[in-house]
Amino acid sequence: MNRILRPLVLTCLVLLLAACAGGGGQRSPRDQTLYHYVSAVRWSDFDAAYGFLDPARLAAKPMTDAERERYRQFQVSGYEVKSAREPAEGEYEQVVEVRVVNRHTQIEKLITDRQRWRYDAEAKRWWLVSGLPDLDAAR
Repeated sequence: MNRILRPLVLTCLVLLLAACAGGGGQRSPRDQTLYHYVSAVRWSDFDAAYGFLDPARLAAKPMTDAERERYRQFQVSGYEVKSAREPAEGEYEQVVEVRVVNRHTQIEKLITDRQRWRYDAEAKRWWLVSGLPDLDAAR
């Protein structure tokens, strides 16, 4: 009896774990955008993160070559969402602690990044309105 029951229980457990790992569905468009943005920032790929910025912000204040080089000077060592809220439909805000290490001095600092996102119904995507983390705004 044990020979039959044990494989059956193990099979059921494997199937249950596989079902739980599936997550029950796809992420929302906002969560997908945030996931890809976080990935870019965590890998210190600020050029990719720049692609999440609101087109109106980009038109008003494009990144200079000096700013781009400044971002390349830092390696992200941590990214933690501290709070999040949805103040209105199509808007999302979160406070994130970003830890960065200066590649030249090896000094780590903590930055509080207050992110504001907006949904663009025409483009069917979320845009970062607040800009990239301010590397000079250590907490």
